[in-house]
Formats: sequence, structure tokens, C-alpha cells
Amino acid sequence: MFSSNYLPHIGGAELALHEITKRIDGFDFDLITAHLDKSLPVFERIGNVNVFRIGNKGAFLKILMPKALFPLFAFIKSLRLSQNNSYGMVFALQASQAAGAAWLFKIFNNRIPFILNIQEGKNLKQQGKMINFFRNLIIIKADAIITISDYLKEYAKNINLKARISVIPNGVDFAAFSILRNNDLRQKLGYGDNHKVVISVSRLVPKNGLKDLIESLVYLEDDVKLLIIGDGPLRDSLKLKSHELGLDGRIKFAGQVTHDDLPKYLAAADVFVRPSLSEGLGTAFLEAMAAKLPVVGTKTGGITDFIINRETGLFCEVNNSKDIADKVDMILKDNTLKDFMVSNARKLINEKYDWEIISRKYKELFQTYGV
Repeated sequence: MFSSNYLPHIGGAELALHEITKRIDGFDFDLITAHLDKSLPVFERIGNVNVFRIGNKGAFLKILMPKALFPLFAFIKSLRLSQNNSYGMVFALQASQAAGAAWLFKIFNNRIPFILNIQEGKNLKQQGKMINFFRNLIIIKADAIITISDYLKEYAKNINLKARISVIPNGVDFAAFSILRNNDLRQKLGYGDNHKVVISVSRLVPKNGLKDLIESLVYLEDDVKLLIIGDGPLRDSLKLKSHELGLDGRIKFAGQVTHDDLPKYLAAADVFVRPSLSEGLGTAFLEAMAAKLPVVGTKTGGITDFIINRETGLFCEVNNSKDIADKVDMILKDNTLKDFMVSNARKLINEKYDWEIISRKYKELFQTYGV
């Protein structure tokens, strides 16, 4: 298995890989990842995954490793491992640097099935020609492709007509997010009983539409507050935007929180909103739905797989702060609609997106290739 990153430094894709592998009995996985943190060992076993970290031989290599050198170094490491191990498949997490190593391994081991997991949330078609060229080479070489949404399935199908393409979304630990309202945390965050808290769990990057979300507060009553969980390159500019709009007292930037603590923050909120410009799936929505929050999102990418307007959530328009505010206001003032959507959403998550269900689908797919 190849992944540019892995535990303990993880995003949604890496978390998904961990949740899946730890639930698949009877399998052993060798995973090659970049060694970007010197405090971590070059080898450790996490559950049934042997983690091999490569690189970090100096500042220069540390800068180049994640993108420029990782595919080559990971490929070399995989060749060494294959001399002493008989592998049933090669698996790459996301069609990026890690998949470049898997692509090279496949060229020299054509008999071994190559399974590519596409999780990208960016608008792939709008990326540079060179990036798309190399991504297409990887996708074409795959024997099987797993995408996390129908949107990404259509993207992959237009590139590789021969591969078996399956949609297996990322999941949610339903029980972990099904907790009671957290009034203690609300008080610590400075929210009173009269306040309505809009929460967004988002990396602070352009695609997540947080500038539009901040601007939407202008159209909402003063008792509506915004709690932003996450960090990223737009942090300073978003803080400046909130200051320019006179919203400093209504917006909290909580920064990054651990995934274990995330359910507590969701349980302290009233509405989840992320007005994405693009989205591969949107696991943060699924977690909010499991946490009994009504959700508002845009009709883009993988979001349409789980938001059915006025049934499991509400759609807002892209780049339209007034429409975002209107949808939030609708939820806050219509308890019947809110309760209806929350009930439907939790039923959907429990029946389709629980990790136990997702991991069984992965195991069945792996077994079809004789692993």
C-alpha cells in the first residue's frame, strides 16, 4: 500500500484507510509512506498494518520528499520489500504522489492487481495540464478503481474504460458521533442558551467557501454565532474578513481539534454548514449528520450523494452568502423541517456510511482479486 501520509498525521483519506484496515481480519498490509516527522520511527506496526516511513535524510530531502522524490523512493522501497514478500495486490491512496509509486511498481509487476482509491476533493479538471497528464497515466494503469462518490466515478470512467470501478464512500463511526448535546463545551466557548451556533469543520482553503460563510452572518441575527474548526493557509485572511465586517464577536476560529474531540464540538452546535466550491465526498457532512445536526451544503461533487434537498439537508447556492443565510435561517425557524431532515440523515448514515459496512465492502473487493 502507498500513501503520502499516515498516522498520526492524517487527513480524511488517511483516516479512512486506518478505519478500513483495522476492521479487515485475516489480512496483513505493508504500507509505505513519507517520513516527515523525525519523532516517528522508520518502522512500526499499527493494527494489522506494517508502516514503513522513508526519507527525512536532511532538510533538502524533507522539502522534496512529499512530492518530487516520494514516488521514486517509495517504488525502490517496494521493490526491496517484494523480494521477501509475495504480494496479492498493490493499493494506492489517492491519484497523486503515492499512486505514482504504485504505477511504477505495477509496470515492473504487471501480474499483481493495482487498485487505485480516488478521494480527491479538488476540482480535478481545473488543475494544470501536467498534473492531469500524470494523473491520467496512473488511472489508466489501474486494474480496479475505488471512488468515494458517484462524481469521482464518472471522472474515472471517462479516463479508464476497462477498469472495474466501484463507489465505496468514506464512512463514520456512528456510535462515536451519536452523543448528547454538549452544554458544558458551549459554555466554555462563551455561548449562552439564546445563541444559535453554526459550525463548519473545514480546512481553511478556497474550495471550502468559508469567505462566503463568514459573509452570510451579515444577513443573520446577532444571536447567530459561527464556530470554525480547522486550520489552513486562509486563516489570517478569513480573520481579517471577519474583522472588516465587524463580526469579531460572533466568529470563533477554534483551530485544529483531534478527531476524537470532534464529536464534542459538533454536539455543541446547532447547524453544520460548508458551502464548498468542489468536494470529492465531504466526510465532515456525514459526521455532522451522525451527530444530529441539520446540514447545509452546495450541490457540487460528492455532496449530492447524501444531501437530498429538504429531506436529509438543504442545498445553498455556490458563492452566494445571502442564500447561505436564508437556508440557515430556515432551519433555525422551522423545527419540524429540521427534525425531519435530522431523522432522515441519521438513518441514511447508519444504513450506508457506518465504517463496519464500508470495511466489509473493501474486504469483498480485495477477496475478488484473490488477496
